[in-house]
Amino acid sequence: MTATGISSEGTIRRTGGIALWRQIADFLRAELRADAWPAGTALPTEASFAERFGVNRHTVRRAIAELEAEGLLRSDQGRGTFAIGRRLAYPIGRRTRFSEIVGRQAKEPAGRLVGSGIEPAGPWQAEALDVAEATPLVCLETLGVADGVPLSLARSWFVAARFPDIADTYAETGSITAALARHGVDDYVRRWTRVRARTAEPGECRRLNLEPGASILITEALNDDAAGNPLHVSSTRFAAERIEIVVETPG
Repeated sequence: MTATGISSEGTIRRTGGIALWRQIADFLRAELRADAWPAGTALPTEASFAERFGVNRHTVRRAIAELEAEGLLRSDQGRGTFAIGRRLAYPIGRRTRFSEIVGRQAKEPAGRLVGSGIEPAGPWQAEALDVAEATPLVCLETLGVADGVPLSLARSWFVAARFPDIADTYAETGSITAALARHGVDDYVRRWTRVRARTAEPGECRRLNLEPGASILITEALNDDAAGNPLHVSSTRFAAERIEIVVETPG
């Protein structure tokens, strides 16, 4: 018998005062946390679960609703129920590195260059980078993935006069940190981060493999080089169902 009240074979305990739907929810929660169904995977049907646990479909539906409320599952009408999976903890601190954060959680990180170009600095980029408005900036749009699952879609801006080839080095390395190292920047630190949330736009849903109406977390950030000079500014959109932002405080 497991801590959920259900045996490892899926047999429900019908005495002891624990509601059947709660036992099922506890059992499925444990399986989800053990990655029995990776993020994005369709779960068996309600009828299959009802047969597995020897209960009616209403009981299964109540258990699934509980896990949806906890953010572990989502139901798409006409398509089924899908695992959201465990959210990856994403610490925001003095040194915030996507590859290191993902790698520390036993995931395989990767970065893909979605697009790049030269843009004139807008008001907020100019203020952050301490340059005049309309200063040419290299803009990179990148997709961050973990074990092949898209987590983030970022736009990063660099002063073109300082980093004219940053798009090429990012395309080769798949990492902002590695690309900057090739340009002689061995370390950089976060000066500030702003966090907000909104509903994902259609193009963001497509890139991040999200359902319409899904939420995204947005971080706008400025990083400095070792001398304290502005290095690059970014706006990153995270799939909220896969990421939780953790704010680290110095101490």
